[in-house]
Amino acid sequence: MDLLEKLEILSDAAKYDAACTSSGVRRSSQPGKIGNTSSSIAGCCHSFSADGRCITLLKVLMTNCCVYDCKYCVNRRSNDTRRTAFSPRELAELTIGFYRRNYIEGLFLSSGVLRNPDYTTELMVRSLRLLRHEYGFNGYIHAKAIPGTSPELVQQLGLLADRLSVNIELPSEAGLQMLAPDKTKQAILRPMGLIRDQAANNKRELVKYKHAPSFAPAGQSTQLIVGATQDTDRHILQLTQSLYDKYRLKRVFYSAYVPVVEHSLLPSLDTQPPLLREHRLYQADWLLRFYGFRAEELLNDQQPDFNPLIDPKCNWAIGHLEQFPVEIMQADYEMLLRVPGIGPVSARRIVSARRTTNLRFEDLKKLGVVLKRAQYFITCSGRVRSGLQFSAATIARQLEAIEQKQLPHSQIAQLSLFDSVG
Repeated sequence: MDLLEKLEILSDAAKYDAACTSSGVRRSSQPGKIGNTSSSIAGCCHSFSADGRCITLLKVLMTNCCVYDCKYCVNRRSNDTRRTAFSPRELAELTIGFYRRNYIEGLFLSSGVLRNPDYTTELMVRSLRLLRHEYGFNGYIHAKAIPGTSPELVQQLGLLADRLSVNIELPSEAGLQMLAPDKTKQAILRPMGLIRDQAANNKRELVKYKHAPSFAPAGQSTQLIVGATQDTDRHILQLTQSLYDKYRLKRVFYSAYVPVVEHSLLPSLDTQPPLLREHRLYQADWLLRFYGFRAEELLNDQQPDFNPLIDPKCNWAIGHLEQFPVEIMQADYEMLLRVPGIGPVSARRIVSARRTTNLRFEDLKKLGVVLKRAQYFITCSGRVRSGLQFSAATIARQLEAIEQKQLPHSQIAQLSLFDSVG
């Protein structure tokens, strides 16, 4: 099998992994080395960097051979598919060749488990070492730490990569036992804890020693599959909150389950991926990271799943109308963040602008407030916007109409399906 055939197979096998994004790490160009890494460059395939540019990584598996038999995975050992693997030299030469041709700006490297986790990680370490030391590649690298890998190899991987990630995949231990019996919760969480502790130690070393090597300076992330099991949105969001709190993850990614194999324990092949559910989880994740919400505020026993008709922040506000309307001229920054249509940037602008002027509704629009959402939940100098009705049902209907206009066509189709089944 020639190199291009390998590339076709191993890049296609990597497409289901969503856990890569702009890194936020900065590493300047160095004499004798190729490339650099900055917050405006590093990112994921066909995504957008901090300055709005579309950027690309070479996103491949080291191998699609795997000793595990995870029932949801196209690369599981019992699936009949073409198998291949890169040698470390092949992967390094491919990456540097693509970089020199300006096809890519970095590398995203994952892998099936060949023989065992340590052997596979050794191959990945050898590949990255060739890139960094022999070819002088100074660009962005995101590498997957395989559950069960020894701490020494995880440390070597972190010294070569900008970001590490350990995919949890299934949100519950019961789901793991049913669909991925070769994996355990402890084997997945152990490297997460190691990466967290090593990164903290490395920060202390960098304070003392300016030229100490950096360990995964862009942090770590993970991925959760949505829809392969019966886990509720509440369970997924609580797990997300715990990962942010305990392991200091930079990002949790959600991947709507795409049926790729037929199995009695999985949704059938004609089942549509739950894209709208994935979308709601990303919106809620944003609330956890930037808006000061906690998982237990957004979902509970009575409402274990997100409302598909309305976004989580609006849904929370409608359920807590006793806290609204808030006065724009008096509400603190934290309360402004809880108003639908007001984000961190517009909240900071409001706090700054109201020091020198009385804000009106038309002023808020200029500050970046999405007034068609916020108008139901605010007052300006004690005044409400004329002509509005403030019952929970009326507000919900208005916001649902706004939401449907903004959703992509694929998600609108899922809304229509939801309506048809009640």
